[in-house]
Amino acid sequence: MATMPPVSRMNPWMLTLDAAAATARRERLADILIDAVEGGASVNFLWPLERQATLAYWDRVIAALAAGQVYLFVIEDADRILGTVQLAPAPQPNQAHRADIAKLLVARVARRQGLGRVLMKTAEAQARRLGRTLLTLDTETGGAAETLYRSMGYQPFGVVPRHARLPDGRLADTTFFFKHLDRDGGIGPTT
Repeated sequence: MATMPPVSRMNPWMLTLDAAAATARRERLADILIDAVEGGASVNFLWPLERQATLAYWDRVIAALAAGQVYLFVIEDADRILGTVQLAPAPQPNQAHRADIAKLLVARVARRQGLGRVLMKTAEAQARRLGRTLLTLDTETGGAAETLYRSMGYQPFGVVPRHARLPDGRLADTTFFFKHLDRDGGIGPTT
């Protein structure tokens, strides 16, 4: 991978993508997913990862965007997508207060610069706008994402040993998290 300047010199911007905008960025979305998996991120794929598999994945996300089942947020600069996250509101009538966070990806060249936190705050703000006050997510136990989620007030509610494979095929534990939101940005009640 070519050496890139730090993100602070790139002037990235945040976007909420609809299906058409995601389709226009399909190749760039594939690039960030490949970068994440190549870098060891446990995001449902194994290495080596065929580009066609990433494109098929994003095609499913684009269909979900078109159906109003998911929200897709990205941070990009002029050349590439630097980070992305998805918010999936629960479709069940008895869970209209809940949403899942999925696929927080930050390009390796852009890590440790706060982009993951910005993406998560953007997803949380959208959840509040939708009246969703409970967010859930899961991540590799002991990974960098777990540290981020804990620092943002997400509470672990369980660990499943040997739940998922890392990109290299090894089994890893998965920690499941939740966070209650209130409408003004704080952490709401847990009852």
